[in-house]
Amino acid sequence: MLRSLSACQCAMTLLFLAGCGGSDGQSSANSRSGKDGTYTVVTTCGMVTDIVRMVAGERAEVTGLIGEGVDPHLYRATNDMQKLLAADVVFYSGLHLEGRMADDLTKIGRKGNPVYAVTEEIDESYLREPPEFEGHYDPHVWMDVKAWMQCVQFVAHALGEFDSANAAEYQQRADSYCEDLERLDQYVSQVISTIPVEQRVLITAHDAFGYFSRAYDIPVLSVQGVSTASAAGISDINSLVNEIVQKKVKAIFVESSVPEKNIRAVIEGAAAQGWSVTVGGELYSDAMGAAGTYTGTYIGMIDHNATTIARALGGEAPAGGFQAKLESVDAEHGAS
Repeated sequence: MLRSLSACQCAMTLLFLAGCGGSDGQSSANSRSGKDGTYTVVTTCGMVTDIVRMVAGERAEVTGLIGEGVDPHLYRATNDMQKLLAADVVFYSGLHLEGRMADDLTKIGRKGNPVYAVTEEIDESYLREPPEFEGHYDPHVWMDVKAWMQCVQFVAHALGEFDSANAAEYQQRADSYCEDLERLDQYVSQVISTIPVEQRVLITAHDAFGYFSRAYDIPVLSVQGVSTASAAGISDINSLVNEIVQKKVKAIFVESSVPEKNIRAVIEGAAAQGWSVTVGGELYSDAMGAAGTYTGTYIGMIDHNATTIARALGGEAPAGGFQAKLESVDAEHGAS
């Protein structure tokens, strides 16, 4: 049974279960498909878009709303409501990642369209509850590859309910993709473990790497909290500067979807205390790379992050990364 993590998700799930089953054993997709036999799926952030495309294959036309460098915490679907309302199925990440879209997703669910949070079936015991995000779970579960594998399986289950005639195909695609993700998870664990313990501290713009920290045994410090909607204060920056100077951290990281000003303030603060810390590279946190590129896929995103972190903090990782598809991290960011 599908488990809900919020009242909003609960309502959407009930609407889906009530309205999706086709009569006489026929799938809902059969009655709603286009001329070429495909149906339409609209997704939110790139990480969700990628796994839905991997599972749906050519059976669906998948459109992602939140592109490269766009912060899903702050995204509004004002100009995308027609796409959402016209979709046969909607997938979003959930756990309040798309905080400003909550009302829009509720409206769509009330119209009877299937609306799913891919994180619905992750057990609550796994989810992080950061103190500063009281009452809510940390939504950045894709940072732990094994957790995101659960979301892949959830997508296969949801599409199989919507298009029951092709359920076996969706499951096969999900299983095959998860084999690749299992190898990716092993790669991340291996390269992060090569970072010397005394240098194994990951400092980022906002608290998006908590699951990464727990899964791959690397402490994480950040300027902002879980949501970028909260502003970092002077005390937050000063506290982080003190940690960097005390621990003699050599490199910190900017994020593709978060402004760099807070990280720059930290670097300047450390310099004022006589300690030089450099930018070890740009990481993908709430958004992936450009569409059509390797880092514009979930595997490429995580590969880039792990490889960049390991090489910048003194660990060992091939310059080309997990699949030898990365462009030179060192040349782009000057990491050592």
